[in-house]
Amino acid sequence: MTAFTVALVLVVAAAGLLRWRRPAWYWLAFGVTLAALRVLVRYRSVMDACGLTVPPARWRLSLARATNRPIPEPRPPRIRRLRPTRTGLVLRLKLRPGQDVFDIAAASDRLRHSFSMFGVTSREVRSGVVEVRMTGYDVLKRVQMPAATETWSMRVPVALREDGSVHYRDYRAIPHALTLGATESGKSVYQRNLVAGLAPLDVALVGIDCKQGVELFPLARRFSALADNPDTAAELLDALVARMADVYRLIRTQQRITVDVPDAEIAADIWDLPDELRPTPVVVLVDEVAELALYATKEEERRRDRIITALVRLAQLGRAAGIYLEICGQRFGSELGKGITMLRAQLTGRTAHRLNDETSANMAFGDIAPDAVLAAIQIPAELRGLAIAGDASGGWHRIRAPHTSLRQAVNLCNRYADRTPGLPELAPFRPTTGTATELVPSAKASPATA
Repeated sequence: MTAFTVALVLVVAAAGLLRWRRPAWYWLAFGVTLAALRVLVRYRSVMDACGLTVPPARWRLSLARATNRPIPEPRPPRIRRLRPTRTGLVLRLKLRPGQDVFDIAAASDRLRHSFSMFGVTSREVRSGVVEVRMTGYDVLKRVQMPAATETWSMRVPVALREDGSVHYRDYRAIPHALTLGATESGKSVYQRNLVAGLAPLDVALVGIDCKQGVELFPLARRFSALADNPDTAAELLDALVARMADVYRLIRTQQRITVDVPDAEIAADIWDLPDELRPTPVVVLVDEVAELALYATKEEERRRDRIITALVRLAQLGRAAGIYLEICGQRFGSELGKGITMLRAQLTGRTAHRLNDETSANMAFGDIAPDAVLAAIQIPAELRGLAIAGDASGGWHRIRAPHTSLRQAVNLCNRYADRTPGLPELAPFRPTTGTATELVPSAKASPATA
């Protein structure tokens, strides 16, 4: 008995230590079993208390009265599948007649408390079927991406969602995106994860970094073109617009509009072209977009209008030509001048890290998910990397990208430097990757000049 007691105490102590220091290990070792039992045992009573049951059918009531049996109890949604995951449980429910998916969504917080889970979210799989994802611990506190992720053509994993699923950046589904974040909010780390995910793919990376290139030029070996000032950025964007026109001319000549060609094979964008004719897709990363929109003189104003016009053209017409935009910045508001709101309307994907003002949050989510505005401005400063991601469908999620240091991103870009395509239109903007000259501070003058 003494040995059993000691063993029990050691197991409890180990479980408590794991829950404190390694919640993911605790969940896989103990939590998933306890949570599954808790859900199965409490399910009917919890659903009844949350108002997620329906009265029995009339024929059941009539049958009970005719046979002098007890009145049937209200029926909760039927559990079709209970699947454990590395972060929680996935419950697939079949709704009863008269129930709605919004009923489950409205009761998410009550379900979280009743089942003693960290978070509960729901989504409609198809008519009458709802998937409830429950997380057993705070997966965004210490982000650990799954070992295996689904990486397709132009679809890369960049972050982890609060329900434990992977957040992907799919350029085929959402061609252009806006990413906002104040200083030290984690926006640069999110951008590094994006470059790291795109580096192994057959894609051309184009960067515009008006902070003299301090963010993107360390990754230059994987970039086909880079600009570090507004003047060069204007010329680079004009070259991209010219490339877009050339790609459209190629698609026009290869459309194959004849009677014997099926509709599905008629070319309308680069992905409908044969592999040997398909141009290389281009992802344009713009860091600190406000620097491109600011001006102080008439000449700078003309340059600014030229840049914004080119960005709007690429956002409106670039998808079919395989040109995709990633617009990043600390501030994004209508005070940046004409054309900014038009540009914002073409950026389907929206990601907002911690913001210093509500106006930028409104520019990010005000037109697609107003309830995400409050969530974006309430991100605490100590949780760097935490962000709100949404799209034109109105849905939004809390996400957090895993920490990727600049050295890790540089090593990855150097590893895949041989995949950097050379595009003739962008050849004048190809970055040089020679060894940097060591700079000696002026305060350390040589003895001969002192």
